[in-house]
Amino acid sequence: MTGPIDPRRTTEIIGILGGMGPAATADFYAKLVSMTPGHNDQDHLRTVIWSDPTIPDRTEALLGNGPDPTPWLLNGSRVLREAGATVIAIPCNTAHAFVPRIADHVGLPIVHMIGEVARHLTTLRPAVRTAGLLATTGTVHAGLYQEWLDRHGVRLALPDPTSQNNEVMTAIHAVKAGTHDDRTTALLARAARRLTEQGAQAIIAGCTEIPLGLPADAVDVPLVDPALVLAQALVRRARATAGAEPNRASEETDVKRAMRSRRGEAADVKNRHEEAMYCTQYVTRQSCLPPPPQ
Repeated sequence: MTGPIDPRRTTEIIGILGGMGPAATADFYAKLVSMTPGHNDQDHLRTVIWSDPTIPDRTEALLGNGPDPTPWLLNGSRVLREAGATVIAIPCNTAHAFVPRIADHVGLPIVHMIGEVARHLTTLRPAVRTAGLLATTGTVHAGLYQEWLDRHGVRLALPDPTSQNNEVMTAIHAVKAGTHDDRTTALLARAARRLTEQGAQAIIAGCTEIPLGLPADAVDVPLVDPALVLAQALVRRARATAGAEPNRASEETDVKRAMRSRRGEAADVKNRHEEAMYCTQYVTRQSCLPPPPQ
């Protein structure tokens, strides 16, 4: 692992636009902490977290069955900017369908999680020519991963409609409800196995709830966790602003170590709450209220 990042030398303050869902947000912050090389509290990155569980369901919006979450996402991004954030991370795959609608109005860069995953896949050895995707129906419907993987020459394998509805979405809803158990893992493992039978050489856990219900050792090929890849990208960005050279080989080792440390976990978020210190900067309630539905 490379040396610690001195937060006093980096101008980066990470803004996490979360609440989609709350458990995934807490899990992402824990991953950001685990990916940051540090020996004490002072070695870690300044972070602002805005967790708004009232953001309308992204999949329902994409399928035309619910309100557009764009006003909530834009409001949350502005809250983070006002709180001092210099860059925004959104630990929700499906929400990235709405990033083009807010990117020009936020005034801050947004690190694109799906783009980072596509680049990460090109670093895996042996080379990945086909990747399987476990994601919400909204993410699949929007073609988010299809577009990015096409740019990098990676074919995408998708679950059939029955597997998508009865295995993937059932498991995602269980994690969001906090009722996930061994049956949830079995559903996701079965869906992943169907994708490897289609030739997938890696599985993308393309919903931030999926790693909470699917440990890496339940899959026979590499399980790519987009939240972990996003955390890695943020650490790399902070290191660059601190004047330190990134060490990509070390970063890849760090990702693998972090994935191994989570093997065998059902990822019960109750055990992560002590890690998920929610804000290092605070904003007033009045400035944080979400906009009314349009």
